[in-house]
Amino acid sequence: MVNINLIKAYIVVVCSYALAFFVAILVGMMTITFHPLVMILFADLAATLVIFVISTIIKNTSLYDPYWNIAPLVIGFYFLIFLEGPKLDNIRYIIVFILVAIWSIRLTYNWLRGWRGLKHEDWRYMYYRDKMGKKFWFINLTGLQLMPTILVYLGTISVYPAVSLRKNSLGILDLVAIIITLGSILLETIADQQMYNFIKNRENSDQIINQGLWKYSRHPNYLGEILFWWGLFIFALASDLNFIWAIIGPLSITILFNIVSIPLIEKQKLEKRPDYANYKKRVSRLILWFPKNKVQKED
Repeated sequence: MVNINLIKAYIVVVCSYALAFFVAILVGMMTITFHPLVMILFADLAATLVIFVISTIIKNTSLYDPYWNIAPLVIGFYFLIFLEGPKLDNIRYIIVFILVAIWSIRLTYNWLRGWRGLKHEDWRYMYYRDKMGKKFWFINLTGLQLMPTILVYLGTISVYPAVSLRKNSLGILDLVAIIITLGSILLETIADQQMYNFIKNRENSDQIINQGLWKYSRHPNYLGEILFWWGLFIFALASDLNFIWAIIGPLSITILFNIVSIPLIEKQKLEKRPDYANYKKRVSRLILWFPKNKVQKED
């Protein structure tokens, strides 16, 4: 049966991102004389502001969720086609672009199949909305939308040297980067699919996944996401070791997941699911590792 409300929601999302893309192009044209990375930053921020305004109007910050997945692919496409002409003869960049495209499409698909429409807002946004009250708009703009945009932008900087420095010969660092980046996509894909299957088949919402990758890490999907950005960074080093400063991207994203994302989601799980404390004691936080022996519940 066709879900009309969900189709309408998809139309809103597509139109919102089309408008954001259009505004980004306008800003890009106005700043075309700037350095490509500066021009892209302005266009990126402008697109984010469009999504912020629309998400405020419809009162649903989840509209921003696909931005994390889409922005790197759009930036990568710009580098591929428009930055000093097509780069179809740049082997390294073609590899990087394909990996970014796979990552982007997969994450977007994962978001689409779990999205329940505009009437549903992610619990994390609802948490801040309830906590901040009338000041929510500020944390929404700065912390929930602009900050992730900037972090993804910093992570995507690693793509720039692969396209701007025309070195077609691949080396050992390229091989390492390919293994890490492709492996991270596979890791995150498996983790997300295992969680999807678990949620679909679990008997009640209090159950905690303790199978597959989730038996060895409490957040294997986040581990995959973090490794993806480190893989891109190694591509930057493979292009030119002088781009060591691009480490700010993967480092910032690693810090985000470790001091914001993981603590927040674990706080919520500890409050909602009685057995999560036991699971937390047994299973590694992020790195895949063998679980400890069962920890007995305290009387």
